[in-house]
Amino acid sequence: MAAEVTNGVVAAPEGLGARARRTVHRLRRLPLIPVFILSVLVFCGITADWISPHDPVDGDLSDRRVPPAWQGAKYLPKTVVEKVGPGQSLREVAIGSGDFEMARAAEDAAAIAAGEPVREVGLGDTLLVLDRDEGTSRFLLGTDKQGRDILSRIFHGARISLVVAAITLGVGGTIGTFMGLLSGYYGRWVDEVIMRLVDIVLAVPLLLITLAVVSARGGASFEIIVMMLSLVIWPLFTRVVRGEVLQLKNMDYVALARVSGASGLRIMLVHLLPGVFNTVIIIATLNVGVVILVEASLSYLGAGIPPPTPAWGVMVAHGQDVLADSWWISTIPGLAIAVTVIALNLFGDWLRDTLDPRLRQLN
Repeated sequence: MAAEVTNGVVAAPEGLGARARRTVHRLRRLPLIPVFILSVLVFCGITADWISPHDPVDGDLSDRRVPPAWQGAKYLPKTVVEKVGPGQSLREVAIGSGDFEMARAAEDAAAIAAGEPVREVGLGDTLLVLDRDEGTSRFLLGTDKQGRDILSRIFHGARISLVVAAITLGVGGTIGTFMGLLSGYYGRWVDEVIMRLVDIVLAVPLLLITLAVVSARGGASFEIIVMMLSLVIWPLFTRVVRGEVLQLKNMDYVALARVSGASGLRIMLVHLLPGVFNTVIIIATLNVGVVILVEASLSYLGAGIPPPTPAWGVMVAHGQDVLADSWWISTIPGLAIAVTVIALNLFGDWLRDTLDPRLRQLN
């Protein structure tokens, strides 16, 4: 192994052990779990049409509120308040305050299996009533109130979230970056007008404005959601890019470009934009989770992606009234939102530490 020469001083060659330790240290710092989660999310969103076991929109009411595959059947103790008449079966007995689909008590089932006579049912006896069937492998994550497969809707909901985030950040990021370049490079009244516009947009409550727009148009749509999210995202890019441009425009290479006769547009696109590109990527990555969370919140409030489109926020709202008995309808898509946002935030933090040279020197 050749030795390195620095300022006339021969440095000792690095040993294999030191190199291996440095490699292990770098691997430990990689966000392996967030990258794995995001890779699964992207894969599910792209291949949702092929990997979904059922139709995400159409369901069978006979399969409604089926629990996840690992969930067992649920029985409730009920007291008999009506005698069993001649020729009447156990399924026709009035239990408690209403008619329920009854299941034999555990001891009755055991007696039937052993070929023994079943005990008589009388007033005041307590029976175990089947309140909920057990899960089945047909629906790994269960079904909702309309019999739609939750796993299939989670896959398609991932696609909706990714498409909304990509379009929103693409539109809002492009507008915000260009406005930041204009504000930072030209300054004066251009900077004043753009920054006051940024302050106005950030001061407007997005949820209330979106609800008002949806009410005025008589319903939500994909286009409205993307437009409203883009309006709230672009100022985040503008403020940061403006600060970066205020520093870069005083650099020597920018002054040389100006002296050589380059136009303001060329200086911004050719000389300043590459200098802020890493910052734009970091801002976009850190705000993907924000966009997904806001879109889910709007869908939950009824001002987001309209049903029956399988958006995660719509799924959470759909099961809130049966949360006590059918927890999986709202809990599973809620967990999908939480895990996705946390993974995106962790990946964004790592990307910021990697691309920002000031933070990279501290690590």
